[in-house]
Amino acid sequence: GSPSHRVPSQCSPDLDVEPTGRDVPDALSIGPDAERGMVAVTSEDTSRGHINAPFHLLAKPSGAASNRACDYCFFTSKSRLYPGQRQRMSDDVLRRYLRELFAAHPDGDVAVAFQGGEPTLMGIGFFERAVALVEEYRRPGQRPLFTVQTNGTLVDREWAEFFARNGFLVGVSIDGPADVHDTYRHDRTGVPTHGVVMAAIGELDAAGAEWNALATISRAGEGRGAEVYRFLRDEAGARFIQFIPIAERSTDERGTPYGDSVTDRSISPEGYGDFLVDVFDEWVRRDVGEVFVQDFDGALAAWAGESSAVCVHSPECGRALCLEFNGDVYSCDHFVDPNHLLGSIEESSLADLVNSERQIEFGRRKSSELPRDCVDCQVEFACRGGCPKDRFVIAESGGHCANYLCEGYRRFYLHIDRPMRLMAELLRRGEPPAAIVHLMAGKDRALAQVTGVAGRNDLCPCGSGRTFDRCHGRREGR
Repeated sequence: GSPSHRVPSQCSPDLDVEPTGRDVPDALSIGPDAERGMVAVTSEDTSRGHINAPFHLLAKPSGAASNRACDYCFFTSKSRLYPGQRQRMSDDVLRRYLRELFAAHPDGDVAVAFQGGEPTLMGIGFFERAVALVEEYRRPGQRPLFTVQTNGTLVDREWAEFFARNGFLVGVSIDGPADVHDTYRHDRTGVPTHGVVMAAIGELDAAGAEWNALATISRAGEGRGAEVYRFLRDEAGARFIQFIPIAERSTDERGTPYGDSVTDRSISPEGYGDFLVDVFDEWVRRDVGEVFVQDFDGALAAWAGESSAVCVHSPECGRALCLEFNGDVYSCDHFVDPNHLLGSIEESSLADLVNSERQIEFGRRKSSELPRDCVDCQVEFACRGGCPKDRFVIAESGGHCANYLCEGYRRFYLHIDRPMRLMAELLRRGEPPAAIVHLMAGKDRALAQVTGVAGRNDLCPCGSGRTFDRCHGRREGR
């Protein structure tokens, strides 16, 4: 795509700059302990690796190969890392991968995760062999959790029944209504894929397979947050939703991002924040406890003083790695490039690669390289600087790079502060967070009494900081 937002080319996640320090401000005006001026903290030590500590390894059995040609697919270019190679995982690599995976994990849950490209290109036989090998290599105290992310276009009744029979959690890529989804998701001849994906969801439902919606937020969905959410909830029937912002950088000939621009497919930072705000306002008034949105679950953890289960908003990362079709292991799914190649399971044990000093340092840099702007920010306790892949904007304070989506995060977290505090308090009392739905109904009734006299250009009486016509006035159609 053509560039639409210019950003400084000298700023990239790999820029070596002296750290600014991690001094915590004395008090914050928002957060889990706002009245007491405290920030959420965790006692979990993520600063060093531990042999047999749980980790997540995303396996790509078909590499970057896909049967579709989505415009913004960040992984397509990774095929250039392996020119001339047929990107299909051999049975020997599959066997070594699963043996190493279970050997490196303690007892308990072990995620066996497949992504692509498009992993269903491997055929059902490959996955049947994977399930059998898991039974061979897992210890009695280990419980495999099978997951697969798919574009859905190859999922028919046979696939759906296989997933259901073997307990796979299926992540289906669907971006919302047809006109949003089909803007960038199509096959290699330009044919839209929305209808095929909806049919796949129908097959999964009919088979009783568990599935989640994975929805990218691009320019096509900007300004349509509530509409996209309602479609996923009401038309697709999703009960678990993960929103993925498109912040698409330019890449070199080997697929390595170098950070000079973002494409016109990328959502604007402000648009991303407004999208999440609109979804949240719909969700918090009717769907808490019924529909689960990853962004909101992670935010509630932060307001409750817990560490997010999502690496994007964790203080440090480095425990979510990527395995290519040939056994190569990379630091992260978003850092599959020569600079982040840790080694191969054909030559090293997986545990050694996961817990290598190089990988530990990769994880540490998420917190050690936060710019001063982030350290001093009101919402840092929840945002944690976002994903390092999106840190390619020069921070106002200088030093390390800031996150492209920073303004969006700030808008979103400031907006949800009060409801999140209420839900965190409900949790502390041993009550379900879903009780907030009734509390919000009472608040809305009271608000309705004062919005009746608000002018369209007045600040909205709800306290959002937005003008009435861009907040409750818009929702009321005034």
